[in-house]
Amino acid sequence: MTIPILAIRPEPGCSATVAAGRALGLTIEAYPLLEIRPVSWARPSGDFDGLLLGSANALRHGGPPVDKLVDKPVYAVGETTAEAANERGFAIARSGRGGLQDLLDSLAGQRLNLLRLAGRERAPLAPPSGISIATAIVYESLGLPLPVPLAERLNMGALVLLHSSGAARHFIAECDRLAVQRRDIRLAALSPRIAEAAGSGWAALRSAGQPNEAALLALAREMCHDLPRGMR
Repeated sequence: MTIPILAIRPEPGCSATVAAGRALGLTIEAYPLLEIRPVSWARPSGDFDGLLLGSANALRHGGPPVDKLVDKPVYAVGETTAEAANERGFAIARSGRGGLQDLLDSLAGQRLNLLRLAGRERAPLAPPSGISIATAIVYESLGLPLPVPLAERLNMGALVLLHSSGAARHFIAECDRLAVQRRDIRLAALSPRIAEAAGSGWAALRSAGQPNEAALLALAREMCHDLPRGMR
C-alpha cells in the first residue's frame, strides 16, 4: 500500500501545497491544523529602505497599515511571497530561494534599514554588516485540534509535511493528547530547525535540502520511495 502524505500548514498555503503535490503525482491531502489570525500592530518609528517579508501571510493579515507602506520595495523570501506583494502593488527589490537568512546574505555590502513584517513565531536572523532590521509582528499562528478520525489514520501510517517549528510542536502535542504512536509516522520538514523542533521517536524524520516548497515535495516523494516494500 501507499501511505498518504498530509499537509497540516494553515490555509491558504495548505491547499496550495496539496495542489503542487498532486501536480507532481503525489497522493497528498490537506488537514490544516493551524489557523493564521491578525495581530494589532503599528509601524515602528524610523525611515525604512524596504520591507523584509518571510511569508505572504504578512500581506494577507497585516491590514490597512500594510497599504501605507506600498512605497517601500519588498525583499521577499521566495517567489510566492514576491507575487503576493506585487499583486498588492509593491515593487520587488529582490526575491530569494533559500530562506530569509540566505536572502539577507545576498545583500552583503549594501546599507539598508529594513522593516520585517513577521508572525509571532519567526526564525532568528543575523543580518550582514550595514543592514539593520526592525520587526513588526502582524499575525500569529494558532493550533487547531487534531480530529479523532485523522488520529486514527495517522496510527495506520502517514507522511506529514512540517512547514514551521510551531506546526511541529503543535503536531507533537496533539499526537500525545490523542495517544498517536510516533513510530507509525514519517515526517518531512522544511528545514533542519523545524526537524529539530519535531523531536525524536518517529518512523523517519528528514529535512529538505533547501527551505522551499519544491524541495520539500521532492523530499516527500523520495521518502515515499524509501518505504519498506510492504508499505509501498
